[in-house]
Amino acid sequence: MLNRRSFSSKLISSAFLPFLKIPDAGFLKEISDYVSSANPSVDDEDFWAQIRMAYTTSQQIVNLNNGGVSPSPKVVQDAVEHYNKLANDGPSYYMWRIMDQGREPLRENLAKFAGVSAEEIAINRNATEAIDTVILGLPLQKGDQVVLSKYDYPNMLHAWRQREVRDGIELVYVDIDLPLADNELIIKKYTEKFTSRTKVVHLTHVVNWNGQILPVRKIADDAKKKGIKVLVDGAHSFALLDFKIPDLNCDFYGTSLHKWLSAPIGSGMLWIKKQEIKNVFPLIPNGDPFSENVRKYENLGTRSFMIEQGIGTALNFQHTIGNKRKEDRIRYLKEYWTKEAVKIPRVKMFTPLDAQYSCAIANVGMEGMEAGVIESKLFEKFKVHTSPTKWEKINGARVTPHVYTSLRDLDRLLEGLMYVSKL
Repeated sequence: MLNRRSFSSKLISSAFLPFLKIPDAGFLKEISDYVSSANPSVDDEDFWAQIRMAYTTSQQIVNLNNGGVSPSPKVVQDAVEHYNKLANDGPSYYMWRIMDQGREPLRENLAKFAGVSAEEIAINRNATEAIDTVILGLPLQKGDQVVLSKYDYPNMLHAWRQREVRDGIELVYVDIDLPLADNELIIKKYTEKFTSRTKVVHLTHVVNWNGQILPVRKIADDAKKKGIKVLVDGAHSFALLDFKIPDLNCDFYGTSLHKWLSAPIGSGMLWIKKQEIKNVFPLIPNGDPFSENVRKYENLGTRSFMIEQGIGTALNFQHTIGNKRKEDRIRYLKEYWTKEAVKIPRVKMFTPLDAQYSCAIANVGMEGMEAGVIESKLFEKFKVHTSPTKWEKINGARVTPHVYTSLRDLDRLLEGLMYVSKL
């Protein structure tokens, strides 16, 4: 069994193996055995300190905007550096003839993690590319309706509005204000918009503005009964919430991998149910838009093989922690700071704090103060980095811890919020 010092040392400094060799199963098993034997709890700060040490995050700022982009642990950074050096030994040879062979094993590993077939997975650069592929590629006609929400991510809304202009489809927005701690009402708000002309419902699994978890499965179940296709934006749920894609009963799912998986920056994934692939045109055309091969969605030309292959190392790192353990720890961190923040004068939470409604992300506002002011004051005086969020009726700083976040970091946030409340 590893002791804590050797566990941390191995996790940080393990040299990356030569390309296309089987990963060091002994190394990974040693870490997994340690995690299994220790069975660390969400508040085992000694254990989580070891995970924190696997990252190279700044000591000058407290990064609480992991919902934007998460840093990668050092083993993932080392993997990308290894592939980059290999590529530059002879780019066209090592990328196209050697490194390209790594995509299929990576596809298999992503598929296993997601609980789906490898023939349904395409490796993309981010959630926007993945989901816009579906939005712009679906065979919709004038008068077809799409049900969506004003809280969906802007890039996806832009794509739907482009189809509205280009093809004459009708966008139907649910009438909902977040935060809302009432899943039955949320379900009703979506399903009451379904008509005989509804072809697609667009669902954001975890809303980026405030971290609200939507009851995707129940909405999807109702949609399927009416023959409606279900598209899920999973940018903030994949590798955070402990689930498999089929659990959602959707037809299309897109996500970024550089958020909760801590994969290299600029990596994403598209999942399309096998029987739907032939119906969705690729975003970047290939030779056969009606192909049933999911690889038609990877026709990017020259791309970053180095980033793609680094995803595999991020998956290995995820497995060492465990999905459920990771979700529980990050939710614990959210609960740690929010239960104290609500006691601070003028504080207003724009996130429902019950575990079924949120996990990592919470949005904190201040009566009489704009989101941008809160964000800037937290950073100027306390070097706490958050994301100013003003969208619909949400007006606060979005706070997003990750597995490397310490309680000391969150105490710093609370100190900052107390200071801001007195301005």
